[in-house]
Amino acid sequence: MPLDPARVVTRLRELRSLTGDEDGEQRVAWTDTWAKGRAWLVESLADLPLEVERDAAGNDWYTLRGDSDRAVLIGGHMDSVPNGGWLDGCLNVLAGAEVLRRIAEDGRPPVTVRLVDWADEEGARFGRSLFGSSAAAGSMADQDELRKLTDRDGVSLPDAVGAFDVDLDHALDAHAQLASAAAYLELHIEQGPVLESLDLPLGVVLGTFGVERHRITWTGQAAHAGSTPMDKRRDALAGAAKLALAIRDVARETGDGAVCTSGGVVCRPGIVTSVVETAEQLLDQRHLDAGKLASMLARAQELSRGFASEENVDVAWERIWSIEPILFDETLIGFADEAIREVAGTSHRLPSGPLHDAAEVSRAGVPTVMLFVQSLRGLSHTKLEDTKPEHLELSVSALDRLASKTIDWIAAK
Repeated sequence: MPLDPARVVTRLRELRSLTGDEDGEQRVAWTDTWAKGRAWLVESLADLPLEVERDAAGNDWYTLRGDSDRAVLIGGHMDSVPNGGWLDGCLNVLAGAEVLRRIAEDGRPPVTVRLVDWADEEGARFGRSLFGSSAAAGSMADQDELRKLTDRDGVSLPDAVGAFDVDLDHALDAHAQLASAAAYLELHIEQGPVLESLDLPLGVVLGTFGVERHRITWTGQAAHAGSTPMDKRRDALAGAAKLALAIRDVARETGDGAVCTSGGVVCRPGIVTSVVETAEQLLDQRHLDAGKLASMLARAQELSRGFASEENVDVAWERIWSIEPILFDETLIGFADEAIREVAGTSHRLPSGPLHDAAEVSRAGVPTVMLFVQSLRGLSHTKLEDTKPEHLELSVSALDRLASKTIDWIAAK
């Protein structure tokens, strides 16, 4: 059976109808809607000669056995952010499923080929991204911190994953899944404006930005909003607001694509008649250079101490999660370039600002590469996320060619 890229677009639309609503996709990890989408994927591949299993971290694996146990992995994630787009993550999985189908129909491959649907790439519910892939990579060193995480309803992360038969104490057992991995391939929408600005459908990813993600707690004093003079206030929100503005200059001064984001502030007591006593602020900083990323963090911490002094409040920092910059495999980057030129004529190399499971797999020592397909207006994590259908089909064809080149490379070793 030949590759059918149009079928991927059709199935993406089916999935959107199944797990989305008028506000966008709702496949947040560790929810019933996410489980519904994953079950649909299992059913859609039931006619293929695949071994299907779920590992200790909740990752789903679809294995097509080959003449060699050495495995080429194709990965993605079915979970979404709340009110998310119809392509982020699930394009990776459904395109990989189509490539796996084509390979299976061609007969027994020379090496084993595995499709993986990683659990909780987004970290939307608990703020901890790449849960399943970091467990498989063996880099989930923050399990004590994970036990403390709760969602907005007060549900703990261990309880949420436990409802899906995942025991946090044994999640690292998923590392065994990478024992035979020889290469890892991932296709993703760009989630940015670069390819569209160049009028190119596809690009090769050089690597992923390093990330520092922190919770900053500002502590002042609650007081009546009507009777407390402005110069007598200890307003926790004032410190958070100053830092939210200042980090923009930190990013600009660092340059080379640096980004800093204050993505959320929760105020308490959170009523209009009270000065804010505590403000919990989330900070995300990213850069492709590890030294510059560290400097950005140090500068933000220095600024926060100054703002705390100015506002007569206290400030405390808590690391939620971090990952160093990751550079992808040069040989696979070359294969990806070739594959894109064969289907689209022109390729472009670019880094990834957003996080991806590919970074964790690369950290584990598995040769890794990613393909990007153009995102219209550079939008993602919104229901407005979109890519032209013809570009989606080109991306599936490019992934298929990349897979073939990689399989031949691994088989020849």
